[in-house]
Amino acid sequence: MIIGVPKEIKNNENRVALTPAGAKELTRKGHTVYVQHMAGESSGFPDEDYIRAGARILPAIEEVYAIAEMIVKVKEPVTQEYPLVRKGQLVFTYFHFASEKALTLAMMESEAICLAYETVIDQNHSLPLLVPMSEVAGRMSVQEGARFLEKPQGGKGILLGGVPGVKPAKVLVLGGGIVGYHAALMAAGLGADVTITDISLPRLRYLSEVMPANVKTLYSSTYNIEQELTTTDLVIGAVLIPGAKAPHLINRQMLSLMKKGSVLVDVAIDQGGCFETSHPTTHADPVYEVDGIVHYCVANIPGAVPQTSTLALTNATFPYVMALADLGWAEACRKDSGLAEGLNIIDGKIVYKAVAEAFDLPYEKYTV
Repeated sequence: MIIGVPKEIKNNENRVALTPAGAKELTRKGHTVYVQHMAGESSGFPDEDYIRAGARILPAIEEVYAIAEMIVKVKEPVTQEYPLVRKGQLVFTYFHFASEKALTLAMMESEAICLAYETVIDQNHSLPLLVPMSEVAGRMSVQEGARFLEKPQGGKGILLGGVPGVKPAKVLVLGGGIVGYHAALMAAGLGADVTITDISLPRLRYLSEVMPANVKTLYSSTYNIEQELTTTDLVIGAVLIPGAKAPHLINRQMLSLMKKGSVLVDVAIDQGGCFETSHPTTHADPVYEVDGIVHYCVANIPGAVPQTSTLALTNATFPYVMALADLGWAEACRKDSGLAEGLNIIDGKIVYKAVAEAFDLPYEKYTV
């Protein structure tokens, strides 16, 4: 198979979808790998590394899309890439369709095969290609939240962990999944007073057992969240409904319960955001204020630490890339029903129900 790896062009997206190690394995099996010039540079992988691994370098993104049977990316195609995606071409990446109708319509029009990292499942019904970036995003959400609590950044001027004689900041983590777990762990490690919420009692019991003493668990309800907001300095939004739009757990009216300079970090912004007042931001311009509350809603948080993120992501994605290259998407999905769950759009038809429901578009069940 001919595999293409374009350079990511989303704002400050520095990750790359395939490392030289992956390229070497693919070429060793007889596949052809084309990598766009400098695609891996920001992740610590210069073109020379790919050439030594047997890949070929192409100067322009248009050439990569034009020649590849399978495009392997990190983030969803942006507007200027829409016309480059071809009929029948397999695109394997994070899509997050339910939060972006224009992208959904464009990929339907392209009649490509859109296989989304975020809806692939494994034998345990977890999300193996979302987990590594959720781990990074969860930890980074606290790192960024702590930064924007600083007064020069528009925050209250609070040190997350406090000092002897001064209380630490209060952190509220909404969602006890992978992102929430790692956010709470990071915040606790910095000495904050942490509360983590979820609607699953078994999950709350587990978190109560494994978390440090400065992390408390709380059942997630509007009432309980409202009670917490009056004393919370930093809120991490970490809810996820696989493939679907995130629910709004904090509306604009609830912002009035918080003190000015408090910070909201919406890790769920890729799926539409879990705060009513959220809209996507970039690493170049990461925050804005609503009613005196600082909002950090960067849609590709792990892109800021590409050397860590690329290795973590490709460790998880590469076995699937190899299977798709060896077997083709149809046979690979037939043999792995969890991989088949990643199919979102095929030949112009939406085959993932949550995406169709998000925009009231026709849904067509795909049978492998």
